[in-house]
Amino acid sequence: MPQIFSVGARSIFVNTIAWIGIALALLSVASPWVRTAAGSSWPTVPVPEGWMQLLDNHFVWITAGGALASLATLIAAVGLLLRLNWARVAFIGILALAILGNLAGLWLQHEVVQTVVTHALTSSALPAQTSNALGGLAVVSRILGALMSLGTCLFLVWIILRLKSGPVLQEFV
Repeated sequence: MPQIFSVGARSIFVNTIAWIGIALALLSVASPWVRTAAGSSWPTVPVPEGWMQLLDNHFVWITAGGALASLATLIAAVGLLLRLNWARVAFIGILALAILGNLAGLWLQHEVVQTVVTHALTSSALPAQTSNALGGLAVVSRILGALMSLGTCLFLVWIILRLKSGPVLQEFV
């Protein structure tokens, strides 16, 4: 039996993805200021040399890049809601970058947890059993964080595949 697609029909999937994109972009546009304000009240933890030092030194630029990415997401999501094909392509690109960011975040999660836990365990006089328990908790948190990141990546791949599917392409003709 042949499949019949209604050209120009607006699917719930595209509407939902567009509105979620708009909401998340609006929330994340404000997050750099919240992060900066919250970060100024955190206790200082020595940052080790290497990549973590580089990230710490360029925090303002990284935050500005995040704000620009949020703005691009907002523009693409609005265009997606309006069924503009360039916005669909741009949104797919943004999702691909989000996947790369999540995968890079796996490494960053490991570095941050390792730095914070090592600093906390070496600078406090904790009994050995407590130190071991905290070390085990750090391992569990890294595993759960990795599973969440990988699950997010799979979900984003699924969205990309749906945005490239025939029925969705019909909406953008």
